[in-house]
Amino acid sequence: MMLIANKDWDNYVVNAEELARSPGFLSLRDRILDRARIAEGECVLDCGAGTGLLTLPAATLAERVWAVDISAAMCSYLETKAASAGLGNVEPVVASVISLPLIDRSVDVAVSNYCFHHLSDRGKLQSLAEIHRVLKPGGRLAFADMMFSVGVGSERDRAVLASKVRSMMAKGPAGVWRLARNAGRYATRRWEQPADPRWWREALAAAGFVEVEVEPLEHEGALAVARRPDGDGEVRPA
Repeated sequence: MMLIANKDWDNYVVNAEELARSPGFLSLRDRILDRARIAEGECVLDCGAGTGLLTLPAATLAERVWAVDISAAMCSYLETKAASAGLGNVEPVVASVISLPLIDRSVDVAVSNYCFHHLSDRGKLQSLAEIHRVLKPGGRLAFADMMFSVGVGSERDRAVLASKVRSMMAKGPAGVWRLARNAGRYATRRWEQPADPRWWREALAAAGFVEVEVEPLEHEGALAVARRPDGDGEVRPA
């Protein structure tokens, strides 16, 4: 499966909203939007919009924001938040990021936060191809995601994994149980499937994006930006 199985996203709304209000995610929001450079009159796509971390501030700038999420409950929650903010330019869409229900070259900017690690590598590649397809020539992509390798091939990967283990162990028996459960889920390919920054650089280039930058952050995540080439000389995805 391209999407991680056994995750009931409709029952995850409260957790998603708590994360969206956390200092860490608010900081990521600001960094993503700063790199996205959304301008007045532009059309924006938010992939894996959740409860609106990126969608709502983007909507204060853009002409329209397509907020795509696989969960109907997330979209309903976001729709109510947008209405309460008086934002009539938000379009919640129940769909998967591996098959975007938008026409070719219809979006100026695509953004996302912590969505892609829920996809297999194949799903990530298909999502990048879809984003490339719906972006206008010169369109921009900016996103943050969990980016490290579950292997211990690099110093950063080892540090991230060690930090996660310490954090869980500090929670006592409940943390030990969660650690064991996550190990079992990883062994059966039911855990999140993050890819490291090098994988993302190569995948973005292979999908036809240019001006690719991937910046590892001080934690498990990284920030990536790229652009669909302009005009007739653009690179085509393989």
